Amino acid sequence: MFGMSERSGLKVDEHLRAFVEDELLAQVELTGEEFWSILARLQERFAPRIAAALAERDRLQERIDAWHREHGAGSRDSYEQLLTELGYLAPEPSSATTIDVDRVDPEIAEVPGPQLVVPSTNARFALNAANARWGSLFDAFYGTDALPQEHELAPGYDERRGAQVIAAADELLDELFALERGSHADVSAYRASTDGLVADTADGTVGLADPAAFAGFTAPDAEGRGHVLLVRHGLHVDLVLDPTTQVGRQHHADVSDVVLESAVTTIVDLEDSVATVDGEDKALAYRTWLGLMTGDLVSEFRKGDRTVTRRVNPDREYTAPDGSQLTLPGRSMLLVRTTGHHQTTNAVLTAGSEEVAEGVLDALVCAVAGLYDLRGVGPHTNSRAGNVYVVKPKQHGPDEVALTVELFAAIEEALGLDENTLKIGIMDEEKRTTVNLAACIGEAAHRVIFVNTGFLDRTGDEIHTCFAAGPVVRKGDMKSTVWLQTYEDRNVDVALAAGFEHRAQVGKGMWAKPAAMAEMLEQKIGQPRAGANTAWVPSPTAATLHALHYLRTDVHAVQEELAKRETADRRHLLELPLGDPGSLSEEERRRELETNVQSILGYVVRWVGMGIGCSTVPDLDGVGLMEDRATLRISSQLIANWLEHGVVDEATVRDTFARMAALVDEQNEGQDGYPPMTRDLDDSESFQAALELVFAGGSEPNGYTERALHQWRRKAKARA
Repeated sequence: MFGMSERSGLKVDEHLRAFVEDELLAQVELTGEEFWSILARLQERFAPRIAAALAERDRLQERIDAWHREHGAGSRDSYEQLLTELGYLAPEPSSATTIDVDRVDPEIAEVPGPQLVVPSTNARFALNAANARWGSLFDAFYGTDALPQEHELAPGYDERRGAQVIAAADELLDELFALERGSHADVSAYRASTDGLVADTADGTVGLADPAAFAGFTAPDAEGRGHVLLVRHGLHVDLVLDPTTQVGRQHHADVSDVVLESAVTTIVDLEDSVATVDGEDKALAYRTWLGLMTGDLVSEFRKGDRTVTRRVNPDREYTAPDGSQLTLPGRSMLLVRTTGHHQTTNAVLTAGSEEVAEGVLDALVCAVAGLYDLRGVGPHTNSRAGNVYVVKPKQHGPDEVALTVELFAAIEEALGLDENTLKIGIMDEEKRTTVNLAACIGEAAHRVIFVNTGFLDRTGDEIHTCFAAGPVVRKGDMKSTVWLQTYEDRNVDVALAAGFEHRAQVGKGMWAKPAAMAEMLEQKIGQPRAGANTAWVPSPTAATLHALHYLRTDVHAVQEELAKRETADRRHLLELPLGDPGSLSEEERRRELETNVQSILGYVVRWVGMGIGCSTVPDLDGVGLMEDRATLRISSQLIANWLEHGVVDEATVRDTFARMAALVDEQNEGQDGYPPMTRDLDDSESFQAALELVFAGGSEPNGYTERALHQWRRKAKARA
């Protein structure tokens, strides 16, 4: 630890103290003494409440485990009776909860579109995400498998590939923005003015089949450079006219790019995608959020033989069809995800040397950083409605949501903010929240702007909750279980019944294969068709391609129809995902074990050994998958469950870990800073952390991975 300073009865890591007092508070009317005093009061008020909530989690799990050891899986009715008697399952509300949230930005309330999640510890990635509000469709088509690559590309710009991209873009424009007659492939020039948009073709001049799709323009300059702005389902598409570029010269109508409004919102993450284990790490993560709120965040990096400086993009200016000025945001609407109630941090200690509640510290720091945006200190605005959007993960049931709401209200009072300035996103990723979702929404009815589903964390909690009932099905088979389909449907049903349409986001989970864009285009359209007005993507390029799904799908119309269907039966959530190990061959068991062990090691060695909280990790077959703590939780819980029920034995698991460590080392050979595990498995913090995640998985509260990761990462940092 770098050193600690005394502040308001707290002991504060010097890295964090310097950040708060020299950077966070630099331009707000709040002194260091006042900040630390507020934190001390919040810790005193909320830490006992949080401890009681965590003790209640443990009490419930102990009772559930004891019941399963006596009754096995039991019947669904008897299981429901148990959960009801325990207070785990709250009564269904007699009438639908209706949210009453005011001052919500249109990016959240009205405009369906992709949502990026980006680690706050990487300023460059955060800037890329913030600037991913607008993305090049030409680049996304040219550089990914979204279009099949039929030949080896020439160095530099390949004109055959360019022609393929232009043809695909023309087809999309025909589909989304049809002309009165003919095809966009026939256009020789686009001409936009306050009289509307017309296109010149060999058969004459034509307009759009739907003139309302024309949203604005910028008049061409002397060299023909200008813009044509289109709109569909609230998302904008910018045809960039520039005959001076190589692509513009090749294009039949001088279009050098088709730019899509892409990542409408972005979550800047302080939780699952980061490795923040001390004050130094926390200061780094907070600095990114602060820089985004002030607009001052800068990243410099080498690209080839030049230095690139990246900043947040300015707004985009157009002339509207009526001749007025039209300004569109140049940046994604930013939310911040804090840590859950169960985490503490050694960045700040109490007088008794106890770690403070990390989620309390996160919320206070993020709210203070938000003051810069709320007061218009920086050059750009994030929330034009005057909010700070905070996503709160890993809450268990309505009482914990109520606790978060009370915390936010206390922070607002301490900082002099208007009531309900701190809006809340509820992540539906724990079973006790899923089965009580309507009640959870009710506790945050004046603040909630977001609920979503998250398959991996939710599955990890499902396994841990029924840990003693029996062996669970394989990870890949979870997607076909009754509870999971009910979970995905019911999340949408409950949100729509609560009035989320035109008020809040209904979200779906991440696409985990960053390189598989053709597959994403085929599959991820199912999410908006299922009523989700946002879903997570792993990169700016994926955001641009996923935007096509929202251009093709009228999500508000879908939600209107889905609101008429019967809400998915809550009882189906109680169908346990138990399997029959006897039905699996020896080869199937081996493959499942190896798949999960390799996934655990591939992620943990980067987290513990390199401090990377989220990365693309090659799987057993070398396919890159985006991994974070959620993927780690499900894999470690599954193996721990199979150990508990004798599907696999300890010796086999340990042997598999040793063999997969060699494979993971081989997959990462030559990577800068990579710490090989097989050099000495007994002395490898990463390898030992991975073993602990599995062998202590059954007793780890809720199957969470943070305790072991933090412990071993601190050891690795101390060694370094």
